Amino acid sequence: MADRKVDTNGISSARPPQTLADFDPPKKPKRNKFAFACAILASLTSILLGYDIGVMSGAIIYIQDELKCSDVQIEILVGILNLYSLIGSFAAGRTSDWIGRRYTIVLAGAIFFVGALLMGFATNYAFLMFGRFVAGIGVGYALMIAPVYTAEISPASSRGFLTSFPEVFINSGILLGYVSNYAFSKLPKHLGWRFMLGVGAIPSVILGIGVLAMPESPRWLVMQGRLGDAKQVLDKTSDSKEEAQIRLADIKEAAGIPEHCTDDVVQVNKQSHGEGVWKELLLHPTPTVRHILIAGVGIHFFQQASGIDAVVLYSPKIFGKVGIKSNNDKLLATMAVGFVKTMFILVATFFLDRIGRRPLLLSSVAGMIFSLATLGVTLTIIDHSHEKLTWAVAICIAMVLAYVAFFSIGLGPITWVYSSEIFPLRLRAQGTSMGTAMNRVVSGVIAMTFISMYKAMTIGGAFFLFAGIAIVAWVFFYTMLPETQGRTLEDMEVLFGKFHKWRKANAMLKSKKTMETRGSDVKTNGQIQLGTQG
Repeated sequence: MADRKVDTNGISSARPPQTLADFDPPKKPKRNKFAFACAILASLTSILLGYDIGVMSGAIIYIQDELKCSDVQIEILVGILNLYSLIGSFAAGRTSDWIGRRYTIVLAGAIFFVGALLMGFATNYAFLMFGRFVAGIGVGYALMIAPVYTAEISPASSRGFLTSFPEVFINSGILLGYVSNYAFSKLPKHLGWRFMLGVGAIPSVILGIGVLAMPESPRWLVMQGRLGDAKQVLDKTSDSKEEAQIRLADIKEAAGIPEHCTDDVVQVNKQSHGEGVWKELLLHPTPTVRHILIAGVGIHFFQQASGIDAVVLYSPKIFGKVGIKSNNDKLLATMAVGFVKTMFILVATFFLDRIGRRPLLLSSVAGMIFSLATLGVTLTIIDHSHEKLTWAVAICIAMVLAYVAFFSIGLGPITWVYSSEIFPLRLRAQGTSMGTAMNRVVSGVIAMTFISMYKAMTIGGAFFLFAGIAIVAWVFFYTMLPETQGRTLEDMEVLFGKFHKWRKANAMLKSKKTMETRGSDVKTNGQIQLGTQG
């Protein structure tokens, strides 16, 4: 006989018998294909920076030879793009609040397109520097907007996976740049480096076409009061209709819109458009905002200060120091660096939502410390030896590859994931732009001083310095950065504000979630028993 249940009017009705399947844990939702496609298209903007980094490492060999540049001029040429990108990253926060995340991506691609063409047609050092200036602004826009858009479009279950895509495409761009170096190195000297730089305009065209298929960020739509449009996007990018409703309610609350408001278009307060944000971030931050700002800017600082751009940009010079003399062999070895870096970032994307941010981040930095210290020791031995030490050369190459692998499996992607998800909605664009600005400043300083640095303190000493910075980074991450895996973007503020005491807040939040789950289970069991008795 079928079980019966009692409705609110006391009328019994037939109910299918309970089975073991009714008590099974819920299945993990399938990955949302629409959100996946949007994340890929948005993250294509990051390929612009990656390509520039990769291609410059090889192009400078031929630029220095043809234009007769000094080492200092080459350092400035390589690193100045990072400082120029500050203009773009600072402007991108306000621009994306004004015209939307989607059209900011289009703007980033258009500016880089012009910059790549200018560099490709450069006739002298000054012309080349102007091209770097224009391309740098485009890179700044791209670096800031890609992770913000991806974080805002992604469901919580796969946000880490999808938000790591910008770093995936940076690495893909670096590898493409290395391949471009090797491919065009066969051309005459005066054409080779111009093709290397000019080809960077092609991804911008692909990006401009791809953006036409992307929706606007639902959080930006809510900030404009366009609730109907936001609901449509959330329905497409959430794992279920229920999650879409929860996400919309959370975003409305963060934007100061009453939960009961169901109009398609509403008026929103001015703060949601960006006014007063800088005051709240810098002049009068709450303990929570201050903690978020320190964590968001700090992780960007340590990502670059631990020396990744020195290795990626100057790998041909590092390989030259260990005894590889042929330009062709240097470019081949550099391609191996790009290949390893790209492979390990792909591995990292599949673990971010399974293992969590903190375990990957801490193990990644620990591996970087070991690689940098070993690299410093072996480079010092090679520097003081008067003959070629094959074993030391092999260890150096292995440690360069190990360093980029450890970086790519943790610190590389997590920096962008973490900083894009921890800021509250009202502060997200400007807060993320501050983190991106710090990233570019430190990257520029490293890129513009590395040759001078290793000449002053030896190349082994430079890597000992990076190892010391990585140790400080590990301590900072361990004490200051809470785990954010599985949290909604609107839930982040609960984890911050306690600084190094965040574990207590995290434990309380877990306890609250457990109590809510148990309460839900009790209610469900009661309904089942009531139905059985009926």
